[in-house]
Amino acid sequence: MSKAKFWAGCTVVVAALALSACGGSTASATVSGTITGLSGGTSVQLLNNGGDATVFSANGSFSFAHHIQSGNTYNVTVGTQPIGETCNVTNATGTIDNNGDAVVNVLVACSANISSNNIVFGIATGIPANTSVTLLNNGTDTVTVSTNGSFAFPTALATGASYSVSISSNLTGLNCTLLNSAGTMPSVGSINPVLLSC
Repeated sequence: MSKAKFWAGCTVVVAALALSACGGSTASATVSGTITGLSGGTSVQLLNNGGDATVFSANGSFSFAHHIQSGNTYNVTVGTQPIGETCNVTNATGTIDNNGDAVVNVLVACSANISSNNIVFGIATGIPANTSVTLLNNGTDTVTVSTNGSFAFPTALATGASYSVSISSNLTGLNCTLLNSAGTMPSVGSINPVLLSC
């Protein structure tokens, strides 16, 4: 073997060993998804692999700040539930592919805890798409309702405390009414749901 071929072979071996030692150029990806059903004024803390704790306060898309390397797994869980609501995660786990393609299909669905006896909650119907109605409880506690279904005010009330729900604002031309809008917090069970109809 000539000296030139020998040294060329050595160079290839050394380069390969150096690349192996440095770990190469491993791809990484973000983990993201969508939050639905979160009441206005509340927030949910999400975790990825038990860390990267991030608080989200609005419905829509979310994303964790830290990237996950290809070949590694992700596991999205709820760290802290919203007041008066429970959020469940689907498509929560998986493995980042070799290309480092972003994960975009994690779904976090939240709903009011209708069994809670210290939360003022209700059910909304007739709200058009891309529309929201802002409600007040006792003149200060605020919730913005943008989808039909359950909603809950973020502030818990003591047993025997009074509540009074009113409409703070809605779009011009949208006529909304409330039923079961006032009462006192029971010692057992929950209130009759506040009914928001538009």
